[in-house]
Amino acid sequence: MLIQCGFDIEFDVPEPATMLTLLRVHPSLRQQLHQPDTLLVTGGETRDEFVNEFGNLASRVTAGFGPLHLSTRFVAEVSGEPDAVNWNAWQHPVEALPAETLLYLLPSRYCEVDLMTPIAWDLFGHLPLGWPKVQGILNWVHEKVLFGYRFARPTKTALDTFNERTGVCRDFQHLAITFCRCLNIPARYASGYLGDIGIPPPPPSPMDFSAWFEVYLDDRWWTCDARHNQPRIGRILMSTGRDAVDAAITTTFGSSTLKDFVIITDEIPA
Repeated sequence: MLIQCGFDIEFDVPEPATMLTLLRVHPSLRQQLHQPDTLLVTGGETRDEFVNEFGNLASRVTAGFGPLHLSTRFVAEVSGEPDAVNWNAWQHPVEALPAETLLYLLPSRYCEVDLMTPIAWDLFGHLPLGWPKVQGILNWVHEKVLFGYRFARPTKTALDTFNERTGVCRDFQHLAITFCRCLNIPARYASGYLGDIGIPPPPPSPMDFSAWFEVYLDDRWWTCDARHNQPRIGRILMSTGRDAVDAAITTTFGSSTLKDFVIITDEIPA
């Protein structure tokens, strides 16, 4: 399956600033691109690109003042199959986990593992280890939390989402990630493109990139999505990290105001 992807994002920058972006496709998927997802910059310049500490392809952009426009267009090839599900995927004891996964058991900016461990064990401690426990978490978060763009705020944490029972896609994932970590299942935040492929047309809503998360079971990372709670087709990963801090699409060192935000992710007919 081929998917046309891209974005047009415009900021107003009142004074010179530097912006760190995670807008490129993840390095692990480079061979699936039929053309480079080059970051085009108008009103500034790309100073350098590098793979950061979480394995994401980052770009450092400098801007003067006035409008800053970021865009790209590319075609990606994906399997056309929905996210993999394996009810037999087993859970490693902590002492047997690969060292690089241990980071994803710890508290982070939006995931208060230390505060929520008693809650997680009370809700999910009785479930079988492995995929059934993860699925129990997905079901609970999907059913208990109400989605709505009006519920978004940049400081909202997993504990806030648990208490308020509202949020946007990243809040669903932060809560599920935190529950997994509390139960000794490594879990990391992920973001990227996710079009409405293979599902009934949804009601009109603001365009956006999507957040999901990954859990480490049975010697590999598996895709999970507490907001949608169903396997989806056509995810294209951009970044992973401990939480949304590590996978923010833009981080500005200076002042900027978002003016326009258009995302494209459409299946190309065979």
